[in-house]
Amino acid sequence: MRTAFLASLLAASALAASPAAAAGLTFAVVAPKEGPLAILGQQVRDGARFAAEANGDKVMEIAEACDDTDGERIATDILAADAVAAVGFLCTEGLAAALPALAEAKVPAITLSVRSGILMEDALKKRWPLFRLAPGPKAEADKAVEIITRDWKSEPFALIDDGTIHARELVETVRLRLEEVGMKAAFVDTFRPAQEQQLTLVRRLAKTGVTHVFVGGDRTDVAVIARDAKAEKTPLALLGGEALLGADPLVPMTEGVEAIALPDYGTLPEGRPLAASMLEKDIVAEGYVLPAHAAVTALATAAAAGGDLMEKLAAGSFATAVGTVAFGADHEMRENPYDLLVWRAGAFVPAETAPESE
Repeated sequence: MRTAFLASLLAASALAASPAAAAGLTFAVVAPKEGPLAILGQQVRDGARFAAEANGDKVMEIAEACDDTDGERIATDILAADAVAAVGFLCTEGLAAALPALAEAKVPAITLSVRSGILMEDALKKRWPLFRLAPGPKAEADKAVEIITRDWKSEPFALIDDGTIHARELVETVRLRLEEVGMKAAFVDTFRPAQEQQLTLVRRLAKTGVTHVFVGGDRTDVAVIARDAKAEKTPLALLGGEALLGADPLVPMTEGVEAIALPDYGTLPEGRPLAASMLEKDIVAEGYVLPAHAAVTALATAAAAGGDLMEKLAAGSFATAVGTVAFGADHEMRENPYDLLVWRAGAFVPAETAPESE
């Protein structure tokens, strides 16, 4: 059944070939058009289209339902459009179902959002053409360990989490890897989240003598901890994960709190000029806009080199609006996309460029 299905897709692809292919490349853009993810889907379409049109290429928009109804329809639509590659894929369901057919047709897919480690493991084993422009499942812990081993070697530190699955796994991974290099936390604990105040936690931290704390918790909890530490005149350097970029809490964030997260690409040197150009077209370069632009840029550059597109994509290094895009043998970003951000003047900004607080 699977073989017959793939054969029918390839036949449809051949019949769908048109003179448009000679005028430029066609990229399939797979993203939600309806439901709660429609706004994010529009960001993907805006960024991909902006990049394609600049090169005389075009995009074929394919709706992503983000449920089991996606089935093999996405692959059918991609191949029928005679697309050389596909970008987007905000959800696992459609991506997983499409990959076998895309592999048969040698059409690479770049996901901007799906972080499943199992799916990437399957893709590598089965030689599916999947590449990830989003952080992999280990990237957040990798960056935390990198920062802590670099900056906290001589500091007494604590590791705390809010008890949620992701936070506990993150903190436990960081703890084990730090201990492997001889860095043992002076205090490890799980705190009670969603409290109006965390004075008891702050006082417990103060008694241990720690000066630096890695927190597996959301933005509101970290803001409360930082506020209460300041009120208690307990100097704590707080570092959290990507959850700190969540919705604004009722409690203002304290200056100097650090977060491991993706930067706002539109404010970086590589993305700033493009963001300004997009704004002239009423496109705000937020969310997935610049990553989608980067994915199409990398694919177009790889295709221009000629030869097998998947091989060129895997081996190349491409200048884009989100910085240099290059994939490792595991089809993950060769450079960890997470950055160290710090809260300054009402926003998280790259720590290396942030002005010192007064």
